[in-house]
Amino acid sequence: MFNIGKIKFSSNKTVLIAEAGVNHNGSIKYAKKLIDKAKEANCDIIKFQTYKAEKLTTKNAPRFWKWSGEKKKEGSQFDSYSTLDSFNKSHYQILIEYCKKKNIEFLSTPFDKESVDMLVSIGMRGFKVASCDITNFELLKHIAKKKLPILLSTGASNLNEINDAIKIIKKCGNKKILIMHCTLCYPTKPKDANLKAISTIKKKFPNALVGLSDHTLGIDVATASIPLGVSAIEKHFTFNNKLKKSADHWLSILPEDLKILKNRCNLINEAMGSGEKTVLKCEVKARKFARRSIVSKYNLQKNHKIQMKDLDFKRPGIGINPKEVKKILGKKLKKIINKDHIFKLTDFK
Repeated sequence: MFNIGKIKFSSNKTVLIAEAGVNHNGSIKYAKKLIDKAKEANCDIIKFQTYKAEKLTTKNAPRFWKWSGEKKKEGSQFDSYSTLDSFNKSHYQILIEYCKKKNIEFLSTPFDKESVDMLVSIGMRGFKVASCDITNFELLKHIAKKKLPILLSTGASNLNEINDAIKIIKKCGNKKILIMHCTLCYPTKPKDANLKAISTIKKKFPNALVGLSDHTLGIDVATASIPLGVSAIEKHFTFNNKLKKSADHWLSILPEDLKILKNRCNLINEAMGSGEKTVLKCEVKARKFARRSIVSKYNLQKNHKIQMKDLDFKRPGIGINPKEVKKILGKKLKKIINKDHIFKLTDFK
């Protein structure tokens, strides 16, 4: 359990992270609009991505996502990332201050050490580590040493790699870790979401919080993860998925779906309850009047010796419990009893 700012991460609540990524298209105006929409949807956190293309990828690294909406259908990762890396410290300072004004927590995923330092310098209070950097131990150590909470994405990784990353982080004295199950495929088909892995991760790391970074289309798969006890859901969103430039617009959900997902988080979290099986306050009346008592099947005379054939079991449950019928078999009545009389132990000698 830990906090990022005022946002509490725990095992019984699902924090919703609105992943804006680079859907701002390099525009502060668009970025602020994304913040507004995330806040209107009652999201807890809005998250961006902070990188410089020249520090992230070689010039010829092939793209691994489905092209849609980018300027060039053919091209390298560098071609894509270099069109969306114009934001610098002053831009992020504007955004974090705007988030404070709107009362929504600001996060951004850094892809290099310089970005880590810059984001800390402007007051960011937690980190999201991208799946691609789970084996980038130098970056992990640099982030971990900041002693801020870390949301660790695990797309395209196995349990051993997750374990190695957690060891690195903890060795730096940082134990505030949330493991984000993820499938590193854009978009992810529902059959590849592998939600059962959430339980596998929980079993392997019983002391860690676990969340979901979801890349499926729509919100159904994300919703299905909530009863599995995820502590956070991260979901790409945009205010217009017909926009071009960012490759993420077309696979991102719209604000109205983001709001529905947040409502589902709240509803399902509440419905999950404590897990303790006991009589609830709302059930007390029903327990009393819907259960049955031992009643007389016929009119019975004084001193009659009770047999099973004399008895019936009917509502309400304010008399002798049917499971205690042996307590009255063979007993004699103190008085005349009418049909449907609800027996009490005081009726017998």
